[in-house]
Amino acid sequence: MSTALKAGQPLLLTQKRIWIIFSALIAGMLLSSLDQTIVSTAMPTIVGKLGGVEHQTWINTAYLLATTIVMPIYGNLGDMLGRRNLFLAAIAIFTLASIGCAFATDFWGFVIFRAIQGLGGGGLMILSQAIIADIVPANDRGKYMGPLGAIFGLAAVAGPLLGGYFVDHLTWEWALYINIPIGIAAFVVAFFALTLPSKKATQKIDYMGVVFLSIATTCLIFFTDFGGKTDGWTSLTTWTWGAGLLAAVALFIFTESRAQDPIIPLSLFRNPIFLNSTAIGFVLGMGMFAALAFVPTFLQMSTGTSAAVSGLLMLPMMVGLMGTSIWSGIRMSKTGKYKSFPIIGSVLTVLAMLWMTTLSAETPIWVICAQLFVFGAGLGFIMQIVVIVVQNSVPPAQLGTATSTNNYFREVGSALGVAVFGAMFTTRLAKSLTEVFTAGGASPEQAGSAMSSLDPQALHQLPQAIQDGIINAYADSLAPVFWYLIPFMAIALVLAIFMKVIPLSDTAGMVARGEAIGGEEAIRLEAERAAGVTAVEAAVEAGRECTDTLLLTKEDPEQK
Repeated sequence: MSTALKAGQPLLLTQKRIWIIFSALIAGMLLSSLDQTIVSTAMPTIVGKLGGVEHQTWINTAYLLATTIVMPIYGNLGDMLGRRNLFLAAIAIFTLASIGCAFATDFWGFVIFRAIQGLGGGGLMILSQAIIADIVPANDRGKYMGPLGAIFGLAAVAGPLLGGYFVDHLTWEWALYINIPIGIAAFVVAFFALTLPSKKATQKIDYMGVVFLSIATTCLIFFTDFGGKTDGWTSLTTWTWGAGLLAAVALFIFTESRAQDPIIPLSLFRNPIFLNSTAIGFVLGMGMFAALAFVPTFLQMSTGTSAAVSGLLMLPMMVGLMGTSIWSGIRMSKTGKYKSFPIIGSVLTVLAMLWMTTLSAETPIWVICAQLFVFGAGLGFIMQIVVIVVQNSVPPAQLGTATSTNNYFREVGSALGVAVFGAMFTTRLAKSLTEVFTAGGASPEQAGSAMSSLDPQALHQLPQAIQDGIINAYADSLAPVFWYLIPFMAIALVLAIFMKVIPLSDTAGMVARGEAIGGEEAIRLEAERAAGVTAVEAAVEAGRECTDTLLLTKEDPEQK
């Protein structure tokens, strides 16, 4: 199989070729999603060995910042230049940065390589979704996007188990070493499987848009990061980043309104379907990631398990997410209908959050698992469907740009959600824990020191009364946060109800752009090509037999 197509040569999108390309996308997505959960599990050990405990949030901040910045860039460049080489570059960047992380000798060196990892990880996520839209029509895309989304569910369970195993039985470096064989395998599969055409840019790349978007995203991440700390929302530093955000956004809008090929076309926001679906993604990001950020912590503290084992307690949520994601995708492909899925998903997430407001120290583990299952099922009905709706609402030439913009705003929502609601949780928690420790006879200074070093193992070395008080403090601090998240999921429900429905396209993006031939025509041409090859082989074989006969006759005249 050829690794690339010549310019102007259309690709035959047979079912076999689509599945081969899909295998490359699965490999890339697995590489990115598995790494995030493994590193998160191993993080306490990593920062302890490299000496950066007080700055450990930078490991996640650096990755999140880099990933969010490059999402629209990959989407826009993929539309302009083709996605094959960009996808290969993303795998290579991610794998090489993993090697750099594994061999880092100091904390800040690790953070730098973690940011470089994010430059690759953002591309893997966006390009996978855009390539599916290139090769599969919208009316058949659900059965591919469902499994692609389910990879995140698989990684969320497998990652903590692997990360815990590496830390307990090997060394923390293995949390990064594992990316090397997976990355090499993903690169090889993608190199041979991604037979996608490359293009030449016909318009100037929007460099100023990239600069101002990067500045705006950086200001946003640091605005939420500083704001999420104790007394952060009253800090001058926080609002300095906020002012920078507003200025960068204004300059970005001004630049995009005049760019030949803007990195995020402002015309997208005049598309009511795109606007509606992207708004759903934004509020979903706020609610989903804020909830996911703190539930595992509560589970560890209430059960006293390690991070690796607590990952198993998240299994019900992932089962729910994977099940509804795959099922809704298949149903969407069979029926062509999709509006009901975001509505059902929003209702389920609202019900799950209402149920989670009842969390207490006495809540049985099986009840928490049931709550997480319902929550995951709701997310699975929304996440991939919204992306397909966005892709179906824009011209084929903007598939990558629209996909990346939708994902970008979901990430922005998650950053805001984690910061704002995280501040609510930690503020309540700090106050409650101080009361618990001081009631146990500790001074305010001793209480502060005890809180800073509190972990599940340390918790169970304390007197039983203090243990109960700490677990109650976590539950009483977390449960009210869900009341604040519910209105955002209710907004998602309203947006889903008023979502405008248009028929799903029956033409893949590459076919619509004239870069490929799909459907029955592709099957016919593939058959004709195979038949042509067979005819040529038969003629060559007949010629060879004729030559052999002539030679034999020449050597033995009696055979004439």
